[in-house]
Amino acid sequence: MIKSYNIEEFLDVLSSSSPTPGGGGASALAGAIGVSLGHMVGALTSGKKKYENVQGEIEILLKQAEELTRSLTDCIQKDADAFAPLARCYALPKDTPGRDRIMEGCLQQAASVPLRIMQLAAQAIEIQREFAIVGSPLVVSDAATGVALCRASLMGALVNVKVNTKLMKDRCYADMVNAEAETLADQYCKLSEEIFYNILERF
Repeated sequence: MIKSYNIEEFLDVLSSSSPTPGGGGASALAGAIGVSLGHMVGALTSGKKKYENVQGEIEILLKQAEELTRSLTDCIQKDADAFAPLARCYALPKDTPGRDRIMEGCLQQAASVPLRIMQLAAQAIEIQREFAIVGSPLVVSDAATGVALCRASLMGALVNVKVNTKLMKDRCYADMVNAEAETLADQYCKLSEEIFYNILERF
């Protein structure tokens, strides 16, 4: 399982000739790291008397961040698992009966994981906004770093959606997936930059 690798092992396989983990897995990891930084902001704020009026909100945010971190980490393996059957399909002779149908299913599955990463990254960006509001100013810079990583997760996953939808025969389905992905990218890129620069202006 990819998520059992230590940092050096992950980077070694990421930089190797192995097709997975690739951009999708790296995007998921970037999001998980970003959310973890937001969680750190909450953890360092939680329990402090100065912030007892927002303690309940922080506890909710911490739980949400933990769930997002787990989900994004799981997507590292899911992305690799979705690519494997697609790679096998590419290897089939073009005159193989049913190849186009099999390929279409594989492409849809391969696009679904980075789309899910985008959805999770969008949620993560929203949470970073809240951590930046209620978190201690002493560590709010980590929320800025976190939101920058979540934006990288969002955009990295976008290109991994598009590389699969481009090859789909079912253009209605491809257009539907692209529309959702592009909407997420547009909306949450803007929000992430707003959050980042609002924090940056404090220093």
